[in-house]
Amino acid sequence: MLAGLFRRADRRRRTIRTLHQRIGEAARRPGLYTGLGVPDTVEGRFEALSLHVILVLRRLGQLPPPAADVAQDLVDSVFMQLDASLRELGIGDMGVPKRIKKLGASFYARAGAYGAALDAGDRTALAAALARNVLDGADTEAARPLASYVEAAAAALAAQDLDGLLEQGPRFPEPAPEPAPATVTSGDHR
Repeated sequence: MLAGLFRRADRRRRTIRTLHQRIGEAARRPGLYTGLGVPDTVEGRFEALSLHVILVLRRLGQLPPPAADVAQDLVDSVFMQLDASLRELGIGDMGVPKRIKKLGASFYARAGAYGAALDAGDRTALAAALARNVLDGADTEAARPLASYVEAAAAALAAQDLDGLLEQGPRFPEPAPEPAPATVTSGDHR
């Protein structure tokens, strides 16, 4: 009986680790940085990871039990990785808890802003939040392609149940910029 308990706990950790890894892979897709304007910096990569984790957590919040347990395990995994990363960067034992607390507060503030905008179907509010948080304060118009990606990602995740999220991993669209609107040049009078 005790061996079975350890096997289940080990399987649960592996499942969460795999989910976390797949979210991390999505957050490192080159199109986010080259096409959608996410800065390719430590901060930009944190924002991309946070955004993808928030989208998955939002979906988990819409699913029946045990999705809430999966969500908590995912948050724990993400913040344990952040803790380890801060330590690797040379932040001392006294500074790590303060930084984690600050990162946690900003993470949950972003989750609230993105979730509220997605729930309301308000692309302008979503673009404004993304511009402020992810694109280093760029104007809202510059964040519209990223907002479109986030909406498409939320829609793709909405089509997945808990088994799909855990077995196949979260499905995210390919990050690509929106095509520029067609312009009419002075010599083209169609």
